[in-house]
Amino acid sequence: MDLYADPPGTELENATSFQSCLGGSSANIAVAITRQGGKASLISVVSDDAVGRFVRNQLADYGINADFVRTVAGQNRTSLAIVETRLSNCQSVIYRNGAADFALTDQDVLSPDYAKYGGLIATGTCFAAEPSRAATFKAFEQAREAGIPIILDLDYRPYSWPSQSDAAQTCLKAAKMCDFIVGNDEEFATLAGNHTAGKALAQKLADEKDALVVYKMGEKGSICFSGSQSINTGIFRVEALKPTGSGDAFLGNFITALAAGKGLEQSLQKGSAAAAIVVSKVGCAPAMPDIDQLQNFIDTHPGIKQEKEADHAHTAL
Repeated sequence: MDLYADPPGTELENATSFQSCLGGSSANIAVAITRQGGKASLISVVSDDAVGRFVRNQLADYGINADFVRTVAGQNRTSLAIVETRLSNCQSVIYRNGAADFALTDQDVLSPDYAKYGGLIATGTCFAAEPSRAATFKAFEQAREAGIPIILDLDYRPYSWPSQSDAAQTCLKAAKMCDFIVGNDEEFATLAGNHTAGKALAQKLADEKDALVVYKMGEKGSICFSGSQSINTGIFRVEALKPTGSGDAFLGNFITALAAGKGLEQSLQKGSAAAAIVVSKVGCAPAMPDIDQLQNFIDTHPGIKQEKEADHAHTAL
């Protein structure tokens, strides 16, 4: 559950009103998919309380199948994020003490019939604690046996992990099992254990696995490695309200476009455009564009550019 200080621009310490919306990377990606006409099921755990029920209601409103979302009693709690809609010095306070989603078990991930789905998407946070870590690796095994692609958003959140070295080792192990990996330059550098070696690692993963790897570089755009091929993609410049949500929008829209048979460059364009839209609006899930909104943005925007000059506009990746 995300709570955004209202109106936009308000600092948390001065806020008296908040706008609530669905949150969490996995749910945001699922929303991005359904808003583009795709179908998504979520495998997760929520707490047996009002916040957990809020999440379930929101999933239903967005058309996301929650048959594999388990409710847990006791001290586990659905996470809460209290966030500002500000670009500069944007503050967020994340409550993940006893996070319910970390209670994911092998039994939870054995429930779906993976062969009925087009792919399995996981975020790096799923690996940050047990039993969720082992369960997510089990889900990867199930997806591999079913013959469906495995997609990983590195989504490194230091506060969720016991150490950076644990995150690097675990996420690298996961990445080597995947068909598609997406992350930003800092995340790949974390996996590489060297702040200058992230890009080389992204290229190596693409070469060795014949995987699709998207290496995001903020305002410098992104590089998509597909085997030995590389595609440089710029950004859609926008007046951003906040820095959050772009990665979820990019992945959800990119994957949905690929699944619909769009080419790699067109799919990258759609992901980049969706990311730009989301950072220019309040919230993450409610900011995800539908099919018409995304196409209209692409048709009316000056277009993707390999921007390097500094001004007051910001990027989408």
